[in-house]
Amino acid sequence: MALSSSSFSHRWTYDVFLSFRGEDTRFNFTGNLYNALTQKGVNTFIDDEELKRGEEISPALVKAIEESRISIIILSDMYASSSWCLDELAKILECMKVKGQMVPPVFYNVDPSDVRHQTGSFETAMAAHEQKFKNNLDKVQKWRSALNQVANLSGWHFKTGYEYEFIEKIIREVSSKLKNHSLLHVANHPVGLESRTVKIESFLKIGSDDVRMLGVYGLGGIGKTTLVQDVYNHIADKFESKCFLANVRENSSTKKGLARLQKTLIFEMLGDKKMTNFGDDSKGVSLMKSRLCNKKILLILDDVDKLEQLQKLAGGCDWFGSGSRIIITTRDKHLLTSHGVDDTYEMKELEDYEAMVLFCWDAFKKSTPEAGFMDISKRAVRYSQNPPLALEIIGSDLFGKRIDEWKSTLDKYEEIPNKKIQSILRISYDNLESNEKQIFLDIACFLKGFDLEVCKQVLDSCGFYGASGVGVLIDKSLITIKEDKLWMHDLIQDLGRDIIQQESAEPGERSRLRCSSSTN
Repeated sequence: MALSSSSFSHRWTYDVFLSFRGEDTRFNFTGNLYNALTQKGVNTFIDDEELKRGEEISPALVKAIEESRISIIILSDMYASSSWCLDELAKILECMKVKGQMVPPVFYNVDPSDVRHQTGSFETAMAAHEQKFKNNLDKVQKWRSALNQVANLSGWHFKTGYEYEFIEKIIREVSSKLKNHSLLHVANHPVGLESRTVKIESFLKIGSDDVRMLGVYGLGGIGKTTLVQDVYNHIADKFESKCFLANVRENSSTKKGLARLQKTLIFEMLGDKKMTNFGDDSKGVSLMKSRLCNKKILLILDDVDKLEQLQKLAGGCDWFGSGSRIIITTRDKHLLTSHGVDDTYEMKELEDYEAMVLFCWDAFKKSTPEAGFMDISKRAVRYSQNPPLALEIIGSDLFGKRIDEWKSTLDKYEEIPNKKIQSILRISYDNLESNEKQIFLDIACFLKGFDLEVCKQVLDSCGFYGASGVGVLIDKSLITIKEDKLWMHDLIQDLGRDIIQQESAEPGERSRLRCSSSTN
């Protein structure tokens, strides 16, 4: 498996690629459009070197097409007479399909129906190509198919009026598209994302017209946000409107927090500040339902921890237009079930070799350990047990230190858990009810590794409603069941024991006592 997601999170070299027939438009419309785009700060590629040599487009032009976010095809009267232009067109449409590139055509003094059916000047041009390429009619048929396809895309049609006004309209729409398609920063070292991104896409079924909700759940710090950021970058261009709402738990905790999130969502989806002039979240719900029901949207709600947040931000599939997709990340699987999402995906830990690579990038600024550090690196990875957050924090903490300092630091971690890691994990504990907190602490101190049914009986005997509480902890990814036994991640177990230790400096005054050498 590849260790980078660069093929998914495209890093475009150009904002816009211009495909045009030089004889028709180079020194008027296309030249003026290029000048207006560059003046607006839009990084635009134009072939102004008269590079058209031979029968096929140059590798440099192919590369420019592949690395452009938007390709504007200027279909003029003589466009189809150039085999070079037709090859460009075919390549552009391929990139639209494979990379999600945006392709708006400009019908410049031509009728879209002439392009679609190859009539008028397009008929003359294609007939000439059939004569010239009579031994390669498959190529001509590919061009015909491309012309038909591009004629059905949404774009701009110029017949009469002032060209400068027409160009200004194009600039406004291109600028808006670029603004709304900014890539999210994923990670400095996106190790192990590719296969997981592919898996999420298979759940989303982007080609279907239904509205689908997908929930991604797992332990805090395990990489849920990083994954959905990568997915967003890969698929955002396929939607009419999109919004990534980060830190929903934190941002909705204040008074009118949900209303503020609704306003952010509505503005990013519709781009109209006037529509955000409402006071409470019930009005926000009505506005969202009425204005988004006909739009194909991509909405990501990151770090959700209450059902109300889902009800007010993505109430039901009927809120959104055909083909819309909603992705939710949470630590609580039951939350997703309660909201009736279509599918859930459990975010698992990295594979061992992936964990080592990610750790090394932070500990050594390269993908492999320094000489003499392999064994101690394996110990550090075993301690973290693969959550990306823990690997990055520990790796950064150890960077630049001598091997004896590594050993001392890891010894300290095993006695005094890292505060940064614990603060992230503690969020899940703090959201538990009192009964569930007691069960969590009992498992952390005594019951890890014991038979599930025996543990339930022990918890019931303490008045803790074992079956219910264990189910909640499983849904919140705080414990797992392996071969009918209760298991807990070592870092989470350290959290539980640290909570007990903080109760009092005197062990006898703590709610639970345990032997420090216990293996459970």
